[in-house]
Amino acid sequence: MSLAQAQLVADAVLYEGYVLYPYRASAAKNQVRWQFGVVAPRAYSERGATEPWVMQTESLIEPGETPVVDVTVRFLQVQARTVEEALAESGGFQRVESIPLEDQTLVPWEEGVERLLEVPGLDLRALLTAERAMPLEVPGGEDVELVDDATGVVRGRVVRERWPISAVLRVSAEALPGSLLRLRVRIENPGPIDAGADRDDALRRSLVGTHTLLAVRDGGFVSLLDPPGWAQAAAAGCENLHTWPVLVGDAGRRDVMLSSPIILYDYPHVAPESPGDLCDATEIDEILTLRIMTLTEEEKREARGTDARARRIIERSEAIPPEIFDRLHGVIRYLAPPKAAPEEGAERAKWAFSLDAQAEASPEEASVGVGRVRVTKGARVRLRPRRRADSMDVFLDGRTARVEGVYRDVDDEAYVAVIPEDDPGADLHSWYGRFLYFYPDEIEPLESGLEKGH
Repeated sequence: MSLAQAQLVADAVLYEGYVLYPYRASAAKNQVRWQFGVVAPRAYSERGATEPWVMQTESLIEPGETPVVDVTVRFLQVQARTVEEALAESGGFQRVESIPLEDQTLVPWEEGVERLLEVPGLDLRALLTAERAMPLEVPGGEDVELVDDATGVVRGRVVRERWPISAVLRVSAEALPGSLLRLRVRIENPGPIDAGADRDDALRRSLVGTHTLLAVRDGGFVSLLDPPGWAQAAAAGCENLHTWPVLVGDAGRRDVMLSSPIILYDYPHVAPESPGDLCDATEIDEILTLRIMTLTEEEKREARGTDARARRIIERSEAIPPEIFDRLHGVIRYLAPPKAAPEEGAERAKWAFSLDAQAEASPEEASVGVGRVRVTKGARVRLRPRRRADSMDVFLDGRTARVEGVYRDVDDEAYVAVIPEDDPGADLHSWYGRFLYFYPDEIEPLESGLEKGH
């Protein structure tokens, strides 16, 4: 099911940056945390904090007769963990910076507890006339866990404390021209917080790693990254705040959407070769696993005592069998059909992987049709990114650039390599071949450097 595939990607999103290599609490990168998907208390956010108090997803749906949507909000609740050493004389406990044990060193840490709110079976047409507002309340609490050594002697205890979260989920819909419906899912955190609260206090009452899963029955979502021509205006009108909605599941399916706090593309997936999460969604498993293997035994002890997920990462890296590790080195997803061998004496093409005669030329000589003209190296164009595949596209939109070549990948997809004309390092980029790449429909040809199309 698409929802099951979405869950795998959603788990990677939820724990993106949760604990990073070298997976120790003492590492600087693990001391300033919770970078993604934070929905903070409104009073704190409006004091000028970087974390917003609202997250909003707007998506487009082509409805059937009786469209129904399921909404799931997932996030982490911050849980502060302290360690206390047992006092033999008094029988009490005192807070310490670490408790060394046989295979780990327990240290203070901020854990994340998974939470979710599921709202199934919402009548999409009923949402056109009445917004649904649902409380999202998570209670606080405290847990105490005694810690024994290998002989069964109590060495200390771990105290975990959570603070209450009081948020609200609002779901509504709007009819658009052309029979489209716009679904709005808004998460707000108006929860109380002290006037002088700092970031640490605010995070304890925040939703962290927040993302939304949407499923529709008797209807289909419209891609906001690459909408069909007739839906482009409606897609451009969607207001998504601090989130990035994409289609998930098998390519072509339109029944499930993931609204993520990190930038994704339509139909993202976790590589089947990956043996487990490394808490870094842009990870290269082989490199990270090799680096984990270089940690000292003391560093591994601290990593095991930092977090249960960090412990599993260390143990999995130490136990990975050779045949699994070999899979991480590289994989060929598919092969293009082989080309016929050239006749004896014929010059072998420099770009033999290409699939048509036009692509036999080098990128510096090749051209590509854009409208009624053909663009080749030296042409001046205006950049018009449509897919918003990267945040840099926002800054490049409307700028003029010089074409440096036309490239094709192994799928025979054409890409136009450019350098912005106002880039002060343009000559240097051209010298060592550092280009920006756009699809042909993301550029507007200007007059110079063009060949007339036929």
